[in-house]
Amino acid sequence: MKKYSLILITLVLLAFTSCDDFLDRPSLTEMNDETYWTSENNLRLFANGFYENYFVGYNSSWSSSYTPLRSYYFSDDFTSRGKQGGFETQAPSSRASTSSTPSMMTTYAGPSWNFSWVRKSNLFLERIENMDAGILTEDAQNHWKAVARFFRGYEYSRLVSVFGDVPYYGSVIEDTELDVLYKDRDDRTEVMDKVYEDFEYVLANMRLSDGDAQYLNRYTAAGFISRFMLFEGTWQKYHLNNTDKASKYLQMAVDAAAIVMESGKYSFSSDFRSLFGSQDLAGNPEVIMYRHYDAALGVTHTVASYSNITEGQGTAANLALAKAFICTDAKPYQLSSVENADKLDIQNMVATRDPRFEATFWDTPKKESATLLYADKFIDRVGPTYYGSGYPPMYGSNTNTNDAPIMRLAEVVLNWVEAKAELATMGGAAVTQADIDASINAIRERPLDDVAIEKGITKTAPLLLSALPDDPARDADVPALIWEIRRERRMEFVYEHSRLLDIKRWNKIDYMRASENPDIMRGLWIDFQSEFPEWLVAEKEGVLRVENENGTIVTYDGTNAAEMVGYFVPESIAERDEFTDRVYLAPVGNAQISEYTDKGYTLSQTPGWN
Repeated sequence: MKKYSLILITLVLLAFTSCDDFLDRPSLTEMNDETYWTSENNLRLFANGFYENYFVGYNSSWSSSYTPLRSYYFSDDFTSRGKQGGFETQAPSSRASTSSTPSMMTTYAGPSWNFSWVRKSNLFLERIENMDAGILTEDAQNHWKAVARFFRGYEYSRLVSVFGDVPYYGSVIEDTELDVLYKDRDDRTEVMDKVYEDFEYVLANMRLSDGDAQYLNRYTAAGFISRFMLFEGTWQKYHLNNTDKASKYLQMAVDAAAIVMESGKYSFSSDFRSLFGSQDLAGNPEVIMYRHYDAALGVTHTVASYSNITEGQGTAANLALAKAFICTDAKPYQLSSVENADKLDIQNMVATRDPRFEATFWDTPKKESATLLYADKFIDRVGPTYYGSGYPPMYGSNTNTNDAPIMRLAEVVLNWVEAKAELATMGGAAVTQADIDASINAIRERPLDDVAIEKGITKTAPLLLSALPDDPARDADVPALIWEIRRERRMEFVYEHSRLLDIKRWNKIDYMRASENPDIMRGLWIDFQSEFPEWLVAEKEGVLRVENENGTIVTYDGTNAAEMVGYFVPESIAERDEFTDRVYLAPVGNAQISEYTDKGYTLSQTPGWN
């Protein structure tokens, strides 16, 4: 399957799976289940049916679930006009889904109450186990069992991140087994111990290569395992105070990441922007897995269009995110000796911050952005030059063809070093300078592309354990090293999968309260008269606002253009509704609880949502 392009790969999977009820077992009526499981090639075809759900990339056509920019926009990093998007305020009437199409709840960055993919992986595993030695060698059977167990672990990791306790199904359940079908939720730690066992098997048995680099292999699986084990390890530490389980999961995150890092197959020798805007990621040394797009095959997406500086970004990067970017001397702006580091307008931010700032954001204010700070990260350097003159298909509409990184080395090394740092707080070995050099500093040594060099952008200095910044903005309960690791993630993964899940696992959802984090309600510093005079017009009177250096809100009245200098206040902005800690986890639907009751069973509601 050259360059994972996802065409027709769901047909076999869907042929074996049909659900009328969210607890029904998969149907085997569409194809002959007795004759299908006769070759390794058929196993590969069946496995490909999972790719669209788990390796989404930039999704396809107008679909946006699990895509950067278009779906991962709910966190403390992003702000909209008007009232801010809020969390759920009550349990939904229904939360069940039987769709095989990738589906994501934005405020939880994960799936709905849907166990169809669990059942598919269980069916896959059982069919593999029933194939005799004449069809599969022992090595082949072990590999394919690892593939099935990887997808089961992947799905349960996501379900647990959204709901906490969930019913665990380790086999295909017959529709007559009501006591199992209607079992209540299992404790999340019990579920994640089962996931841990699956991942142990994967790391020991999945092939290092299954032929084409874009087939699932041990390196790709290890990257995801480092992600999921880091999430659960830190959740166990910061939410449940379970240091034994936290250590167990975090150690697996370290071990999984090490498989990738010690392979010698990947390196930081690509510039940052090329990771997201390239038309072909084949051979990019930082990319472990990617999704390839090809207009001739009808496989396209829209993410570049929403980065082309014409399409609107209704939820855009805010002042809080911008302030988190380190200066090129590796210090936060309050401590930096870089000239103009304390000037928080776009032009000076581009010049003084880590190169990822310039590679992520357009370098002048854009009215198309809710905060005037426009992200052009997911398009190549050429695309935005068509502004005002019409875009070729690769940069407009739903016909974009830049490749999407699925798993890349930067995430792996940041998962690795964070897990090591967390283990060190629980009695593990201390993080060394060599660890920092192999992770954070390796990332900072990425090459710059020609556009950045032409602008005078320079690389950020290395992070030194002997001189960790004492950031005045650091939370008192977070050690300086872990704070800097978290900062590195924030700079690296803007609009990607990470931020909401990160602040949830760290028990830091309060970052989304404007009362505690007012910078989430502001854009960067701007002098409208010199930087953006086109907005000093009659229709902006009474609407356009800034917060000046004294903290006073100044509203444009048609005569005070010279006073319109300060932090941009997005139009009609208002804080999101109040929320409580129950929003760390999602409620299940009332209809699902009632269905259990009607059958004589009990489905517990998520704590706090009764």
